[in-house]
Amino acid sequence: MIEFFPASGPLVLLILLAIGIAIAVRVIMSRPTTGVGLAWLILVAALPLVGAIIYLLIGERRVGMRRGRKIAALRLDYAKLNQAAIGDGLTDIDWSRHPPAAKRLDQLGRNTAGSPTVRGSQFELFSDTEQILQAIARDIDNAATSVLIEFYIWQEGGAADLVYDALLRAAKRGVACRLLVDSIGSRPWLAGTQPGRLRDAGVDVLPALPVGPLRAFFSRTDLRLHRKIVVVDGRVAWTGSMNLVDPRLFKQDEGVGQWVDAMVRLDGAAAPLLGATMIGDWVLESSESIYDIIALTQLKLVEPNGPADVQVVASGPVETKDGLLQMLLALINAAHHRLVLTTPYLIPDPPMLLALRGAAGRGVKVTLIVPEVVDSFWARHASRSYYDDLLEMGVEIRLFRDGLLHTKSIMADGTMSMFGTANFDYRSLWLNYEVALFIYGAEFAEQLGALQENYIAASDKLDQTAWSKRSIGQQLVENTLRLASPLL
Repeated sequence: MIEFFPASGPLVLLILLAIGIAIAVRVIMSRPTTGVGLAWLILVAALPLVGAIIYLLIGERRVGMRRGRKIAALRLDYAKLNQAAIGDGLTDIDWSRHPPAAKRLDQLGRNTAGSPTVRGSQFELFSDTEQILQAIARDIDNAATSVLIEFYIWQEGGAADLVYDALLRAAKRGVACRLLVDSIGSRPWLAGTQPGRLRDAGVDVLPALPVGPLRAFFSRTDLRLHRKIVVVDGRVAWTGSMNLVDPRLFKQDEGVGQWVDAMVRLDGAAAPLLGATMIGDWVLESSESIYDIIALTQLKLVEPNGPADVQVVASGPVETKDGLLQMLLALINAAHHRLVLTTPYLIPDPPMLLALRGAAGRGVKVTLIVPEVVDSFWARHASRSYYDDLLEMGVEIRLFRDGLLHTKSIMADGTMSMFGTANFDYRSLWLNYEVALFIYGAEFAEQLGALQENYIAASDKLDQTAWSKRSIGQQLVENTLRLASPLL
């Protein structure tokens, strides 16, 4: 047989070496955390071609040049909105009402996420899913000018159709309605009949962050829109952990029971900021101008109305570097007496793990409430690898037994709270587009604390001695999955 490329062996080695060096330089210049960077370098050195492909697919938070330019432009638009809020006096907070740490959190949010605290919002915390869907539908039925909605998951059926029907009615009476859903999280819904019927009625419907083989060359395709926002007439807003689903029908074959969520309804100064977040997300997926959408929906700053001082912190690749993580760390570190956290997925990065351990170590009573079982095999076992680190410092871990607890919240000292869409894991903190409310004041913290106490009552305390006796095989699985978590 004639050898057309007798030197192909050395040539292939040279090509693989060149690929390995190029990716290594790219990893180094992107300045990841030391552990993550070394993990990628080892993978590329061991498997140059495969490692390079995996790195280019999931190693960076690439959003694409076009989206990156749009996000940069949005930063300027949001800065103008914040200046308008400052000019109207909405950011004139009476910080004497709050602990000194609250003012420092406000400053941190301004510097890292461009998000000042605004005064004057009423709030109502909901924890019954059917009541949430009924109340959102009522607000949409009362809409006069605009309805802005974005969700990670929309699923047809059950009480979720109350919101669908209300949207149809609103559009038919001339209300400007915009609906943005994640293209992966809501893929089954987008393939159904409801989106077409909404469009026929006059609702503008868009999928966020669409995926495909071609897009994989330009951006990372597993960056997801994980926000849950409803804004009606720019004055009433909803956000929290709940997707637009009926939990009696949602993922009932996963063996985790019904999903348990909470949402907050805001009326007042914070509502337009959630509206601006949704509009920004819409602009990224369309060719429309943010100013045209604001004019069409009549979104504007509103007068303070209520006791809550609220900081809206939106996060995501390119939008903010580590703004949300910085805010969470500052809130945890600000606690002096009591810290209660709820999250369905606990895969903290090293700074958050250290902050939780440090809070317990300095005498703060720290209670972490997580589901007994979650729907992800990976998250379930990786999360458990952190229990030893927390238990040994005195963190009380509660395993919620009445379903998949999906609420994401922090309450510190009965005076400061975080409530929103972000889990305490790498995906939420680094890859997803999230939104969180930092609410300063005992009024909201009291309601949130009462909800968390209900979760505690439906939970079992994890015993450190019993936990330490689990098998070596189980620990090996947990620690192996933990090692890979930063790469994903």
